[in-house]
Amino acid sequence: MMPKSRFSALLLACGINLLCFTLLRAFLYARSWAVVGPSFPGALHIFGLGFLYDAVFCVYFSAFFAVALLLLPNRVYTGRVFGWLGRAAFFAFLYALGFMLVAEWLFWDEFGTRFNFIAVDYLVYGTEVTRNIYESYPVVSLLACILAASAAVFLGLRKTLAELFRIRESFRRRLAVTSGIGAAFVAALILVGQAPRDAFVNNYARELASNGPYQLVGAFRNNTLDYDTFYTRGDDEELSRLAKLSVSKNPDEGERFDLSRAVPAGGPERRLNVILISIESLSAEFMSRFGNREGITPFLDGLAKESLFFSSLFATGTRTDRGLEAITLSIPPTPGRSLVKRPDNARLYSLGYVFRQRGYDVAFLYGGRGFFDNMNAFFSGNGYRTVDQTDLKGGEITFQNAWGVADEDLYRKALREADAAHGSGRHFFFHVMTTSNHRPFTYPEGRIDIPSGTGRPGAVKYTDHALKEFLSAAGQRPWFGDTVFVVVADHCAGSAGEVGLPIRKYHIPLFIYSPKHVAPREVARTCSQIDIAPTLLALLGFDYESRFWGSDVLRDGFTERALIGNYQKLGLYKDGRLVILSPRKLIDVMERPLVQNRIEKAAAEDPLSREAMAYYQGADYILRHRMNRWEYARPASPALAQASGRQGVPREESPMAADR
Repeated sequence: MMPKSRFSALLLACGINLLCFTLLRAFLYARSWAVVGPSFPGALHIFGLGFLYDAVFCVYFSAFFAVALLLLPNRVYTGRVFGWLGRAAFFAFLYALGFMLVAEWLFWDEFGTRFNFIAVDYLVYGTEVTRNIYESYPVVSLLACILAASAAVFLGLRKTLAELFRIRESFRRRLAVTSGIGAAFVAALILVGQAPRDAFVNNYARELASNGPYQLVGAFRNNTLDYDTFYTRGDDEELSRLAKLSVSKNPDEGERFDLSRAVPAGGPERRLNVILISIESLSAEFMSRFGNREGITPFLDGLAKESLFFSSLFATGTRTDRGLEAITLSIPPTPGRSLVKRPDNARLYSLGYVFRQRGYDVAFLYGGRGFFDNMNAFFSGNGYRTVDQTDLKGGEITFQNAWGVADEDLYRKALREADAAHGSGRHFFFHVMTTSNHRPFTYPEGRIDIPSGTGRPGAVKYTDHALKEFLSAAGQRPWFGDTVFVVVADHCAGSAGEVGLPIRKYHIPLFIYSPKHVAPREVARTCSQIDIAPTLLALLGFDYESRFWGSDVLRDGFTERALIGNYQKLGLYKDGRLVILSPRKLIDVMERPLVQNRIEKAAAEDPLSREAMAYYQGADYILRHRMNRWEYARPASPALAQASGRQGVPREESPMAADR
């Protein structure tokens, strides 16, 4: 029977959408069976709520086309030209749907989630991402399969479509249908948000119940989150006192959340060079020290015994820009994007700022293109020289892939930069950011016993090999003896888990290596990436005014804790408990999160909840009031010199060895 409404074409498209979304959810559910669990009520909840989100997306998808179908006169709609255009548009829809389904599958394979902020970033940085996809997957074959499947479905529907584009319909009836779709659109906009999916405790179940395109649109709309609007707030004065106590035993009153304090040297100042290497995706679990049996980090395993090795350090986030933020600015992660990628992020108080005050050559060296993640703009705006892939000449590049040059090429560039600084009589602080341990996991052949492009283990082992070659070459330089090497990960290789903040997926190693100046030992204190800067400066004996949120891990009385987060959830891990602040003013707590995933509601009055709010509400306050800018300065006073509580406070036996 011939359809009676021109909107039947739109209804057909929505039906295909719903069918495909449900099939994709079923495939992803089967793939995640082990972590979701074989619960019929749970599956019913996932698929029922998922169908709701799918339907809401279809309503949003239909709105624009409904208006077009309303306004098109019958003579245009039933004409030959529009008939061809309409069929072409339907074929394009089928192809786009197929492309989106494949993209969602691959995104889940990489991140264990539906589309989110990361997908938005990938759309922004299209060149790097497109090249990475081409190098990681059989793109041509996948596109050909999508084309074939789209053509098959289209051919099967060609007669139906021909009939659909011959229907004449009165304007009054078209207006009634469009009004109904409009009402559904408004209702969905008002009534359906993120709250239903947030009811899931299991993170995989939450993502399975979501709709990828719906989440993608949501990520575009909410790439920043206002802390006061979405999170539980406490009294500023009370939380300010807690924040100040976290970095000082004797804080002064001063302005709210003003952490400015004098940090006196614990010993003689050592004007040593520093090369800080943040390694892409170097999870602690890759090392044999933490139980890995693949033997892919032989050099790092040995380096741990020759370094000041921090075995219980946690990254603040899950992306490179978040790691760079923590290492450089020593500030807790805030909701939404990191400061590296936000506007108005120049002239911030940073680790580089402290070194520049002492006349150091301060530079950021990146193996990729510094446009990615706004790295060059961020670092140059904060006083760093920037050196990236585009600064390497043809002869300096022996291998490159979508994300950048091989680590060996980057390290050789760092050696040349260090030679130049040393030759000019300047001390240097270089922050080096690698790229090789990233999909497509390709690297120069012949370096290790795992073929290039075969997966993560090979990339990790090549990363390990390249670092070994770098330190070996540095050992031949005249500046080596007076250089401190800091090696740390930007984040872990993956952050997906059953819960929103799986703390095991934030565990990273930290090495501080200087044979002449740093005595090797292991430090097992729980600490954060935000503690790296103050710990390093304490090792160097620097006397400086600090605005860092982190603390010297080696100081007697250091309070063990770690700050972890993603784009929405903010966590504080302390004394075997993890408290999580979430949008909609939710507070949850996990007991022993390293060994179990049970989440319970927490009270805002819980001392750990108050402490978490002090960190995150305080960080938000400082950013909004521009208190971490170069130009922010409080009047010098005798009280400031004692604000840190460090004067006369003993450190653990110093790892700064006498010249050996």
